[in-house]
Amino acid sequence: MKLSERINAFAELGNVLHSIEVEDKNNLFSQAANYNPWFVAKHCDLALKGISKFLVKEKLEQWAMPYNTTLSASRKVGVVMAGNIPLVGFHDLLCVLISGHHLSAKLSSQDTVLMRYMIDQLVTIEPRFKDQITLTERMNDAEAVIATGSDNTARYFEYYFRNIPHIIRKNRSSCAVLQGNETDEQLIALGRDVFSYFGLGCRNVSKLFVTKGYDFVRLLDLWEQFKDVSDHHKYVNNYDYNKSILLVNRVQHFDNGFVLLTENQALVSPISVVYYEVGEPDVSSEKIQCIAGSGDNMIPFGKTQEPELTDYADRVDTMKFLTAL
Repeated sequence: MKLSERINAFAELGNVLHSIEVEDKNNLFSQAANYNPWFVAKHCDLALKGISKFLVKEKLEQWAMPYNTTLSASRKVGVVMAGNIPLVGFHDLLCVLISGHHLSAKLSSQDTVLMRYMIDQLVTIEPRFKDQITLTERMNDAEAVIATGSDNTARYFEYYFRNIPHIIRKNRSSCAVLQGNETDEQLIALGRDVFSYFGLGCRNVSKLFVTKGYDFVRLLDLWEQFKDVSDHHKYVNNYDYNKSILLVNRVQHFDNGFVLLTENQALVSPISVVYYEVGEPDVSSEKIQCIAGSGDNMIPFGKTQEPELTDYADRVDTMKFLTAL
């Protein structure tokens, strides 16, 4: 297929996502939740809408333009997908197929329903993609690999795929910078960065860098509108557990009934907990996925979970890697 044909197929997929019937969407989300209870309908819908925003012909053309997608040979690219939030592996799928390679995907057991749906829709739109997509459990014949996992599994991936080109992604998290002069609207928007997907994504804010004497009471009051996270049994179990740990250890914290704020220098906090620290983040840290705030090179509050096509995970240009194979 020509690049234009591949782009047209993905743009049509974007149209399909916009026009899914409510009943079909509800059935899809219900199936996804059966495999992964964290995948509530609200968050599945958020993921689909986010993807449909960049599956637009003009955006795809502009994104692909700088890369040489006229390959001397198509490679079999293995992609080990994560499943922490709905459709988190879709961007890698898009990159591999737009660049003209063969996708050999190992789906996460936590996100098979939605990913299979997207692949089925894509093949229905453009049947030639059927020969370019393989779902597999092993990467024995892969000529290049993109693998996402924890810091522990990353060491395994680094060793196992040491003899072929690879991108290995590790644990990352995101943070926000608060100067104390934020508007109510900005702090409410920050709440979306914290609570979307229950905070399970690497683009979720799990750490706040604040000024001395910051008013956390105001912040927690404004976050009351996100209280519905406590309706989810897994989330509230985490909240109860982490609250008990803080109380038993007599750790000072703020609590509004569904989220806990406590001072901690660590970047990654447990589910239902947000760490804070007086100071500024280390912008060069390899553990930070993105930084929300109003400063230069920061993502506006409320936008961390709305990545654009060029917002590559771990700041590694996936398309550059693929088109250089």
